[in-house]
Amino acid sequence: MRLIALTALVMSAFAANSVLNRAAVAAGEIGALDFALVRAVAGAAVLVLLIRLRHGSVPLLQPKRVLGGAMLTTYLVGFSVAYLAMDAGLGALILFGGVQVTMFAGALMLGERPPARRWAGAGLALAGLAWLVWPGGAAAAPLWAVAAMAAAAAGWGVYSLIGRGSGDPLGDTGAAFVWATVACFMAVLVQTGGATVNDASAAGLALAVTSGAVTSGLGYALWYAVLPRIGASVAGLVQLSVPVIAALGGVIFLSEAPTLRMIGAGALVIGGIAWGLWPQRTSGSNAS
Repeated sequence: MRLIALTALVMSAFAANSVLNRAAVAAGEIGALDFALVRAVAGAAVLVLLIRLRHGSVPLLQPKRVLGGAMLTTYLVGFSVAYLAMDAGLGALILFGGVQVTMFAGALMLGERPPARRWAGAGLALAGLAWLVWPGGAAAAPLWAVAAMAAAAAGWGVYSLIGRGSGDPLGDTGAAFVWATVACFMAVLVQTGGATVNDASAAGLALAVTSGAVTSGLGYALWYAVLPRIGASVAGLVQLSVPVIAALGGVIFLSEAPTLRMIGAGALVIGGIAWGLWPQRTSGSNAS
């Protein structure tokens, strides 16, 4: 039960990131890359502080941590840019659908053999995703936004696969955020020609800091603590619960109107997750 509760908490943090990003970037409170930079800085600051409080250090040059930082940067930048043109629920569906594909592929490469039921559940969930993002209708998004979120999905999927072998979740996450801060800072400098965090409102900065320090920094460290205890295919599948939470958050906090297409696709996704994770009966079980 404790593992289930921790996983549910992490999924809620992931969904909150979608809502916070949408509220800040799409509303024009802060630029997309500026949001990614502030988010990375806040996450790095909180995690490094926690590591120092336990009298630890943050070695940065370990190959796995460098790769983790690169993948986290890909996710942060793609995530923020994509939300310039899509709502919270749709963005989360594209993101975690792509993550599912990445992590199922990683599971196979790592020698994991997901059962047939999990493949069927994944297929059902992806059918819901395909229905939602098919061009046309209120839930459609521009191709460039879909491509940006797909890149974010691949980055997050690889970042999660790296985390399955983490022996120091807080240290690995902190190092990844430090590297992501450097990369996001360079990206902002290239975009603006030398200036950083242009025209950001106090509300935009507060949303970015909250996303970085709480739902990203602490949430990702908790995710790295959970990952070694579940398989890659399970990790990919459970993350598809996030779109439903994010869509609900968008309706409640951002006044986004739910559509029949979104509701139907969400039902398919949830049904696929439930089917994929449902325990299989053993041949010797009998009703009493």
